[in-house]
Amino acid sequence: MPSETDRARTAVLVDFGGVITSSVLQAFTDFGASLGGDPRLPLDLLARDQGSRVLLADHECGRIDTEAFERGFAERLRAHGAEVSAEGLTARMQAGMSIDQDMLKLLADLRAAGHPVALVSNSFGTGTYDGVDLDAVADAIVISAEVGIRKPSRRIYVIACERLGVAPEETVMIDDLRQNLDGAARIGIGGVLHTSAADTRRQLAERFQITA
Repeated sequence: MPSETDRARTAVLVDFGGVITSSVLQAFTDFGASLGGDPRLPLDLLARDQGSRVLLADHECGRIDTEAFERGFAERLRAHGAEVSAEGLTARMQAGMSIDQDMLKLLADLRAAGHPVALVSNSFGTGTYDGVDLDAVADAIVISAEVGIRKPSRRIYVIACERLGVAPEETVMIDDLRQNLDGAARIGIGGVLHTSAADTRRQLAERFQITA
């Protein structure tokens, strides 16, 4: 049975890449494999290489555009032995991603049951949201580059809650990265670690009164 806190939660915040889409981590690994070296190189650089980390943070917060990120990250890849062109780099990194229709159905079911949904996404590259009518998916849209703040900063979650007109304690965040859920939890938002549409639906079904 859901707890009293669970029953009080009526709104949903949802990530895009890795939740509404297939795995970002797998797509980046597939891209790494296409370079002919260590498939983990792109993810390792974005996670551990200071120059790459700064580029990603600046890009996600809108301080540099896609082209500047691509030039900089291509340089970091080349510095680690990968021969890669900067042009269209982010598109190639995301080429393996696809839209999860089961997640779109889940979000539609939540909204049909009266639960408002906000998309909370760290932006990356161009064309990331192509193929999805975001206004048809969510009641509010919060993109990191547009607000100048990225997950897991608690401020981006506050903005999403404000746009939905709900308190953090009334909200659940769906994300495929634990650090983003930890950031949301700092202001009282519940968390669902996404691994599949079926599992996320199961976790939400009872507390949100939707079909499992």
